[in-house]
Amino acid sequence: MPEDVNYAQKQRLAYIDFKLLFAGYVTRSEIVKRFELGLAAASRDLSLYKELTPNNMAYDNAVKKYFITNSFKPLFEHDARKSLMKIAHQISDGFDAVGDVEFPVTAPTQLNVPDIFVVARLSQAVINKRPVKVTYTSLSSGTSERELVPHTIVDNGLRWHVRAYDRKSQSFRDFVLTRIGEVTVLPTEVDEVESQSYDTHWQAPLSLELVPHPHNVQHPKAIEMDYGMEDGVLNISTRVALAGYLLRRWNVDCSQTARLRSPEYQLYLQNNKALAELNELSIAPGLESPVYSTECQTDHLK
Repeated sequence: MPEDVNYAQKQRLAYIDFKLLFAGYVTRSEIVKRFELGLAAASRDLSLYKELTPNNMAYDNAVKKYFITNSFKPLFEHDARKSLMKIAHQISDGFDAVGDVEFPVTAPTQLNVPDIFVVARLSQAVINKRPVKVTYTSLSSGTSERELVPHTIVDNGLRWHVRAYDRKSQSFRDFVLTRIGEVTVLPTEVDEVESQSYDTHWQAPLSLELVPHPHNVQHPKAIEMDYGMEDGVLNISTRVALAGYLLRRWNVDCSQTARLRSPEYQLYLQNNKALAELNELSIAPGLESPVYSTECQTDHLK
């Protein structure tokens, strides 16, 4: 990319690139409408894109559209997961601008959506290293006030939670965002022991080896293709604090003998011994775990 290309023009080039890749065409009028430009400015953007990627598009004068070519190579990197999320929500360019093409992709309905102001105040607290006072409703103890020191907001695939130090239990826990009522950012300082660096399960890495389930899958090659396995194994690097959610979301049988005989369990944790004595992984399917205290370290199931 030439050094004299400014950010605004990069946005427009990203739009052209994304539109060609996922819609197969782009027009001058789309650029004009989307970015509120004149025709001359839009023409310059298309000319620059053509200069940077001479083999990416061809103009059809009959329909006045630029079409993608067979030799197309993206000018920008388009992450597969992020791109699918964008087009599922009808976002049409690489810089998150709402577009004007209805892409043939959809996503399941989200059943629980956090209050944006709860998210905002927790984010403020994390960035400014401040504790918060919240009202929290748990399944086991109902509604109460708590003082938390949040350090990360997490999407676990099914719901959002905040990882925080809980001053009541003096431990790091997960709190579901939709169960948080009022949030007040406190002006006081945070003790070092309440910071992320002391959250041992957050800091601890964990390697998982996922393979096709030995009993529930008749054609393991299909599962290998689903997950891009190499030599029949998908190696995942995660954190101890997040592994239970990952294993639960993807229905991974974590039992020692692959005993979960149900079609939803298509994956098996080959190195299940790595989970031994890890209390936070009690939600992992089929895990033969020790007896846990009712004050477990995740509030998701309480």
